[in-house]
Amino acid sequence: MRRRFPKYLLEKHQLTGTLTFAVLFAVVFLNLYIPFSDTAWFRLGNSVFFLFTAGFIAISILFMIASKVLMYKTRNLFQMTYLHYVLWCVAEVVIICLFYTFVTFDVIHPEDMSALQVFLKAFLYGSISLLIPYSLSAMYFMISERDKTIRLVDCKDIVPQGSAQAAQSAGQPSGSGAAEGREDSRISFFDNNGALKLCVLLSDLCYIESDDNYIKVWYTDSRNSLKMYMLRCRLRTVEESFRGSSLVRCNRKYIINTGRVKSLRKENEGYFIDMDSDGISPIPVTKTYVEDILSRFSGKGHVTPAQPDGQS
Repeated sequence: MRRRFPKYLLEKHQLTGTLTFAVLFAVVFLNLYIPFSDTAWFRLGNSVFFLFTAGFIAISILFMIASKVLMYKTRNLFQMTYLHYVLWCVAEVVIICLFYTFVTFDVIHPEDMSALQVFLKAFLYGSISLLIPYSLSAMYFMISERDKTIRLVDCKDIVPQGSAQAAQSAGQPSGSGAAEGREDSRISFFDNNGALKLCVLLSDLCYIESDDNYIKVWYTDSRNSLKMYMLRCRLRTVEESFRGSSLVRCNRKYIINTGRVKSLRKENEGYFIDMDSDGISPIPVTKTYVEDILSRFSGKGHVTPAQPDGQS
């Protein structure tokens, strides 16, 4: 439980999917549960309880959205563990059940049950309707990402045979040793077992992002849409493998492709890099890597962006 919780499960796509699945699961479960409950006051259709039902559901969903937004915003402020994630989800259930208990006593005034009894029953069914879909959703995304990291990519002219064998014997990712300075050169990523995972045109590669023991390779496809591929690897290994190419590290989390840089600018907070693809936020340059970054662009006057569609 004290292991690090995978950061990719805290991204927008995963959190949105988890919330959507949990809401749908809860609605279906509660509709099945209502006929067997002596404290449920949920009603649909033409009924005064419908307003309470709609209001409770709307407020609960808004609270869950706020919780997930807060989880997303704070994902980089501290290292979340599995225990933290479980406690966070349980806290959501507790708050919603406390709200349900308050509304129950305000709406139906049960005389034969105490507030604690109503809360405990609500917590039981609230845990089933929320914690189960949270767990299933996390398992789905973990399996999905695992499948993604082991999928082989079919591409031609990926890397010279000598370079491929060298990468496999080293047991680490490797860049294509062929024509690294050419626009149409390909860059290849291998896993720790030497298996090819991803092959992409260097001119299509935007940047590489660190995510614990994984890296996210961001690139543009033939339609100039930004895509991401996750691979189990350390950013340090990538930095060493592609040393001398147009890939350069600008902070502890990012390696950028200098051929895809649109602008390098100095702000009060430091240097920032703007990539030439829409949807990429400015990437900060930390003090450790400022000299290396500036040396790449010194004397050029400006940074010329690469062709966005990967063509030379």
